[in-house]
Amino acid sequence: MSQCPVCDNDLSLGADTLKGELLECDDCGTELEVTSIDPLKIEVAPEAEEDWGQ
Repeated sequence: MSQCPVCDNDLSLGADTLKGELLECDDCGTELEVTSIDPLKIEVAPEAEEDWGQ
């Protein structure tokens, strides 16, 4: 079990959770990214940069 770094809501993650996986907090709606599995670490996902086709 882990907590949202924004609102401290409990997050339930499956045993098959992978590093780099994106998820959304059910409480505050923040997009989160799993940055480490052992130890489990979840951070706010970086915002996607615009791709201008360059």
